[in-house]
Amino acid sequence: MYERELQCCLDVLKEANRIALEIYNSKYFKVEIKEDDSPVTVADKTIDKLLRETLSKEFPGYGMLTEESIDDKSRLDKDYVWIIDPIDGTKDFIGKTDEFSINIGLSYKHQPVFGIISVPAINFIYYGIKGEGAYKIDDKGRVTKIHVSDKLEKLICLTSRYHFKKEEQDLIEKHSDRIDEYYAVGSTVKGCRIAEGKAELHYRISEGTKEWDTCAMQAIVEAAGGYVLKLDGTPITYNREDVYNHDGYVICNRIENFLL
Repeated sequence: MYERELQCCLDVLKEANRIALEIYNSKYFKVEIKEDDSPVTVADKTIDKLLRETLSKEFPGYGMLTEESIDDKSRLDKDYVWIIDPIDGTKDFIGKTDEFSINIGLSYKHQPVFGIISVPAINFIYYGIKGEGAYKIDDKGRVTKIHVSDKLEKLICLTSRYHFKKEEQDLIEKHSDRIDEYYAVGSTVKGCRIAEGKAELHYRISEGTKEWDTCAMQAIVEAAGGYVLKLDGTPITYNREDVYNHDGYVICNRIENFLL
């Protein structure tokens, strides 16, 4: 399933990656501040336009929700909806951390069924298909199936570089008997590392994220055997009228590690 969607995304990401790296490696690019105080660059806008136009042409019956375009709510009548963040981790992009990503998620009847995340600066791509597993394409083009780790102790917790909250620090300290170390990683690279078994836990205890921040990542983590759960223990759903993830979420490799 979703072979056509996967191939289309792989093809368009080649151009999206090229655009992202050309701007990222330039000496100067303009940064604007949006109404919600978040930054946006020409990379966000250019890649958003490319992905919208390409995917709308190839899948005209699908709805569309992207960070940098107007949401006319027509998507609410669709079963399939593309949910896109053209540059996730814009602060990482501006800060040159190499940990920004391009996220393309697909929901079907409010469930994330396909997700693909490109990390252009290190030339890695991760993707997951519901019921079929998760995969990583490395910088040499090799495809490897990935899976979350089985660890229940000596856990590695990944934190946000720019949005680390006291509530998250408190949870890490509360579960220090299970959490062995923690460190910061940018954008949805955190979810990808958990999906490939390099870490086990991530807290985001705030309402700052929206559907495009989590859809592709959730599809990959779940396809790899992990969990992306709201604080009440239920999965995030998609194509909602209100796109905010108000209560935050927890990513974990095993349900036993849903530690609150």
